[in-house]
Amino acid sequence: MEQFKQIWFVDFEFSAPSGAVPQVRCLVARELYSGQLIRLWADELHELSRPPYGIGDESLLVAYYASAEIGCHLALGWDCPAHVLDLFCEFRNITNGLKSLCGDGLLGALAYFGLESVNSTEKKCMRDLALRGGDYTATEKRALLDYCESDVTALSQLLPVMLPRIDLPRAWLRGRYMKAAAHLEHNGIPIDYQLLERLRSSWSDIQDILIREIDKDYGVYDGRSFKTCLFADFLVSQGIPWPSLPSGGVLCLKDSTFKAMAQSYPIIGPLRELRVTLSQMRLSELAVGNDGRNRCLLSAFRARTGRNQPSNARFVFGTAVWLRGLIKPRAGYGIAYIDWSQQEFGIAAALSGDPLMMAAYLSGDPYLAFAIQAGAVPSNATKKSHKAEREQFKACVLAVQYGMGAESLALRIGQPVAQANMLLRLHQETYQVFWRWSDAAVDYAMLHNKLWTVFGWTVQAGRDPNPRFLRNFLMQGNGAEMLRLACCMVTEAGITACAPIHDAILIEAPLEQLDQVIEQTKNIMAAASAIVLDGFRLNSDAEIIRYPDRYSDERGVKMWQTVTGILDQINPSTRADTHTDLCVDALQPVRARTPVASYYLIEES
Repeated sequence: MEQFKQIWFVDFEFSAPSGAVPQVRCLVARELYSGQLIRLWADELHELSRPPYGIGDESLLVAYYASAEIGCHLALGWDCPAHVLDLFCEFRNITNGLKSLCGDGLLGALAYFGLESVNSTEKKCMRDLALRGGDYTATEKRALLDYCESDVTALSQLLPVMLPRIDLPRAWLRGRYMKAAAHLEHNGIPIDYQLLERLRSSWSDIQDILIREIDKDYGVYDGRSFKTCLFADFLVSQGIPWPSLPSGGVLCLKDSTFKAMAQSYPIIGPLRELRVTLSQMRLSELAVGNDGRNRCLLSAFRARTGRNQPSNARFVFGTAVWLRGLIKPRAGYGIAYIDWSQQEFGIAAALSGDPLMMAAYLSGDPYLAFAIQAGAVPSNATKKSHKAEREQFKACVLAVQYGMGAESLALRIGQPVAQANMLLRLHQETYQVFWRWSDAAVDYAMLHNKLWTVFGWTVQAGRDPNPRFLRNFLMQGNGAEMLRLACCMVTEAGITACAPIHDAILIEAPLEQLDQVIEQTKNIMAAASAIVLDGFRLNSDAEIIRYPDRYSDERGVKMWQTVTGILDQINPSTRADTHTDLCVDALQPVRARTPVASYYLIEES
């Protein structure tokens, strides 16, 4: 902390209409050493070309959930601070894995450390006032500024009590990511707004027709109601063994079960998409601004692994996969979805130092390489010649990464439990170095009650530790570190990043620069992986979408075609370009549509 001549506690009040950038109401900032206090209303802020406090190398900005404050910087056209300390991130890191009675907000942090705060009722009242907008009286302005100042005072009280428990070198990196997150939230994802409005206006009619179109192959709906007894009859007719609830006798109807079973029985895929579409999706909640950009809070560090947790209803990548067809670059631009290849496998290989696992990753096809290393297929086997074997070994790798047991793996591959046990045993025998490392990590967490990533994101094991979660944490947590670092490097390089998605970044660029920007981003992502993995580099792939084409996820092609076909039938007079060829190939901007009959047999490589 001694490197900073100024330490500023900063808080904005603002509103953020759905899908829009923040509308700033006021700002309060106080400098630690001098005590200087700044209180400014919106009209005064808009007259400034730069922040009224230091943002250079000798200054530190302290905030609680700093992407909100940086988002206000961007909305005002201001430069971002060089250094950020986000007490939200650090409070989450201190308490991650523990049950909190007061939550992770500012009030929760104050209560955790025994500090006084405004009551929750007053806080809600002031937030509602900030969200109201319109003209404010002098009394209302003063009240909002006073409330904003109370948050700044709270920050000044929190810092000294939290500081002894903050790992400062790594805290700077977390603050750096909150700056990147603000840029991502500010940019947003380009959406076909005209088509979205058409879908919204006809959604009720579409749902009824959609049930009739999809359910004719299943016969499990009565009106809009899914009938478990009819579904049980369908499963018997197809010979599909469906998991039951632990209590026994009752079919498990969780979406995670439908998702897993669709991997083994492709016929389940369209039914699962229909259930998600009907039960989970609210088109009115998808956060799209008037400029056609999907913007929402990324909820950084909300997951125990440190990953983002944006609202599934508000984030286009959180809704049903077919709806991603709404993603469409604006005229003259293209977008690219760039993801690390088999990221978690590569992380496990590098961090464990398992030479066979690293060799399998570097082969370009770790699933087939695993099968060869285990002696299950000949050394000259190819993805084409031994497709079935490769798929089983791939499922085994994913099962290990997500802590699945033999029973779950057996359901996933549609094979007896004995076959699943054999695959898991082959994994343990082939990658012995990895398993010793993984077992040691779980043992350490059980003994010392915590694990952490290479950059210090920590999870407490808690009173009732889950060994499967602990075993998976080092892959997921370090995957989150890698994505955060890559987002920092990409945004700092001046690349327009639209969203982070688990192990991928969506970027945007003018068509004439798109290929160059993609290569630049892939190089940055490789460099980020090498920093996290001590020199081991992960490869990446890119799905490229050039205007006027639209984004697509192969898992949702059939549903997209069905829904847009229904939409055109309902209201043909306003028919839009909903059937542009869908880009689903990493190497080609456009390819022919997948035949509907064979679509659900395709899986991600």
